[in-house]
Amino acid sequence: MSTRPPGRTGRGAPVIAPTADAPGPRRPRAALPGWARRLASANETWTSGVLLLLVAFFTAARPDTFLTRYDLTQIATNAAIYLVLGVGMTYVIIVAGIDLSVGSVLVLSAVLSAEYTVHHGGAEAGWGTVAVSALIALATGLLWGALQGWLVAKAKVPPLIVTLGGFGAALGIAQVVTGGQDPTGAVPSRLQHTVGFGKLFGQVPWLVVIAFTTTLVFGLVLTRTRFGRHTYAIGSNPEAARRVGIDVDRHLVKVYALTGLLAGLGSTMWLAYFGTTSIAGHSTDNLKVITAVVLGGASLFGGRGTVLGTVIGVFIPAVLTTGLIIMDVQQYWQDVAIGVVLVAAVYLDQFRRRGRERG
Repeated sequence: MSTRPPGRTGRGAPVIAPTADAPGPRRPRAALPGWARRLASANETWTSGVLLLLVAFFTAARPDTFLTRYDLTQIATNAAIYLVLGVGMTYVIIVAGIDLSVGSVLVLSAVLSAEYTVHHGGAEAGWGTVAVSALIALATGLLWGALQGWLVAKAKVPPLIVTLGGFGAALGIAQVVTGGQDPTGAVPSRLQHTVGFGKLFGQVPWLVVIAFTTTLVFGLVLTRTRFGRHTYAIGSNPEAARRVGIDVDRHLVKVYALTGLLAGLGSTMWLAYFGTTSIAGHSTDNLKVITAVVLGGASLFGGRGTVLGTVIGVFIPAVLTTGLIIMDVQQYWQDVAIGVVLVAAVYLDQFRRRGRERG
């Protein structure tokens, strides 16, 4: 029979018997499902919230004039061109680059396209001229972007310097070609009446259809193809990408060429909608597009970003601008507001980055 005193173990440690009043072990709180946690932490969720807040604010401030069917159509149409530019900028920012020249490349592409139209029928030109003019715009943007990509990848010039130089050079060439004046008779009426003002099934503007299709195609390329995976890999760690066999230099040239190509597409959309090259009207396009992409969650340090986020980011300035116009805010203050939004977006990007590093 054991001689140990009750309440003791073999090593002499006291044994505490549970009592009816003693609380049991705490049960962990039910955690959110994995999909819910991912949704809550996704940047697109937060940017969607910001967009909804802006819509709610302007709707409350101007309930009779904001968020009407006409306003929704105008917002989508005005955002369409910047969305096309933003898709290309998303790729560039994911590879830790930047492109300050998109507005000037759009102008140069529009000018060269318009010059061909002027000498081949002008406003009364047929569909053959329209097609060739569009191809000239696309080719101009593609070649200019590829040149900038080569300077970044092969000549090792920082992308900020390359594209800042491209910003001035492209605009300067456009002004030399036109003498600084928007050419007259530069847009065929057929292009304006169909792509510019026409609507699919009489409801959806063709500009919106083009922007949506472009977004869908290159969104799938980014998420479902090897080209997209290589884009993320280079932005995250270019040296590691080289070690696993990715031709980083060639890929960078392709990315910048893609951005130029989409700027050329944007120029055709601009000509169709506005009927002019608007040489002096694109100085802040780069600011607007970069704002949209960063608002959408793309990191300026590379390796992160989505086309879906860019879609949301494009509509935030579009809604902001439309709301400020309805509230009779001067144009100058609109530019100030967009600049403030950009700075805030970059700050939040760095704040989220530091939070992830600490976590």
